[in-house]
Order: sequence, then structure tokens, then C-alpha cells
Amino acid sequence: MNAVPLSLANGSTQHSQQDDEQTLNAFVDLLQQHPTLVLTGAGISTESGIPDYRGPTSKPRNPMRYQEFVKHARARQRYWARSAAGWLVVKQSKPNAGHLALAQLEQAGLITGVLTQNVDGLHQQAGSWDVLELHGRLSQVRCLSCKNTEDRLAFQMRLLAHNPSFQGQVTDIAPDGDAEIPDELVEAFDVPACSVCGGILKPDVVFFGENVPKDRVERAWQMLAHAGALLVLGSSLTVRSGYRFVVRAAQDGKPVAIINQGVTRGDDDANLRLSAPLGQTLQQLAHLLTTS
Repeated sequence: MNAVPLSLANGSTQHSQQDDEQTLNAFVDLLQQHPTLVLTGAGISTESGIPDYRGPTSKPRNPMRYQEFVKHARARQRYWARSAAGWLVVKQSKPNAGHLALAQLEQAGLITGVLTQNVDGLHQQAGSWDVLELHGRLSQVRCLSCKNTEDRLAFQMRLLAHNPSFQGQVTDIAPDGDAEIPDELVEAFDVPACSVCGGILKPDVVFFGENVPKDRVERAWQMLAHAGALLVLGSSLTVRSGYRFVVRAAQDGKPVAIINQGVTRGDDDANLRLSAPLGQTLQQLAHLLTTS
């Protein structure tokens, strides 16, 4: 087996190939011994070309906040102009080796499901079926007044029809499809209203400062209750909406394992900790677990 570069739980980077194999085998043992729920963050999608917020190569960002979007038309104009350019990058992304390995593990009965903080839909594209999207999905738009939903691709066509001279000049994108574009494009952007009631349209995702819907959280707790362990992939766990599942699992005496490049808020709660590229590592785990 080609060992992946690992950083062990104690933070040491000085280790042998034998240490690497022992650490990886500990993850194999965990998945063999416990029906495991997986919690994923933006780090699992970076190999698909979608950047994360807090990874080793991420850039400082100021994401849209819920109250700002709801209260200020200028904020909505800025969001939708930037999204009109950046959303296409997310839409065109494809599942990577990590997504595909998780789908393989689910099909083999080794994981019970996936809780994801991501809004890109790549787990489903890869073949995972029991996926709960904690923060929603970019592929849908919802009216804040009448709650009518609209397919994001259809809404993209309306955005461009309202702005025929718009040519998004993307210089950088974020995990939620936001993009850096010239200010003059934002200032001239016309945002269409809900086609049913004329209300404000918002992507059907949870913004910063917005609560995850109660029924969705309850379903997530049920998924954790039915699992014997929790595996966190590609998340710094900085946001409470993800970290609380680590806290609950630890309180309930369930093993917690984390694979992420860089430190996480849950490191002290973890029984296993590994810092390594997710695509390669998950491929190796899937190979060891499904061919042994």
C-alpha cells in the first residue's frame, strides 16, 4: 500500500510508514466495528475545484449574512450579481475520489449515511443516497414570502434575461457559489422577483446568522442516534451547526474520528485524528474495507 502523508493526533509530523499504516488501519477498524455516520465539510469538495472557507489554501472572505440579505436590497443585488457568475462554477463541478469512495462505503453497508454542511450536491452525484444537507442546496431558490421554490438553472436564465449585457468576470469563488466580480457589474445588476407573488428570492441554503430548520436538525440527531460512531471529513468544525454533533457523539460515548487538513475545533473530542488529502485517503480506506 502506498502510505498517505499523515499527521497524527499528537500533532507530530515525524513518523514512519509503519506509523502511517497503523493510523490508517485504526480507521479501518473503526468502520468495521461500528455503523458509522459521516459528517462532511467543504474540505471534501476542494478536489472538485470548489474552495473552502478555512482550509490551508483558503482566502479570507466575508460571506453574506442572513439579516443583511433580508434587510437590504443592495445586499441582495450584490449577492445575486456575484452568484450569477460564480454559481456556474459550482454547477459544473464533478464528484471527486473522496465523494466516490464514500458512496462505495455506503453501498457496502459500512456507513449509515452522510450529514453534509456542503451545498454543492456532489455526494448525491457520486451515488450516496442517505444524505442530509444541513445547510440546504444551491440548486434551488425559495421565495421568502410565499415559499414557492424555483430551480436554480431556471432562475439563472431569468437573471441573465434581466441583465442581457451582464458578463460575469469571475476572479475568485467561494463554497457557496459567491464570486469576486468588478463593482460596476454589481451596481448595474437587476434582480428579478418571485414569479408567483413578487417577493424576495433567496437561495435555498442556510446563510451565516441563519438557523438550520428545526425538522432538519431533528432528522440529523436521529441519524446520529442510530449510528455507533461519527467520522468527520473535511471540516474545521468552527461552525456550531456541525461541531454540536461531535459534542453529542462524545457525550454519548461514541467514537469520533476526524480526517481534515489542519486543526479542527473537535480535535480534543476525537479518538482518532488524521491530517491527509481526503480523496487519496478515502480511496485507500474504501479499498481496504471492501477487498479484505
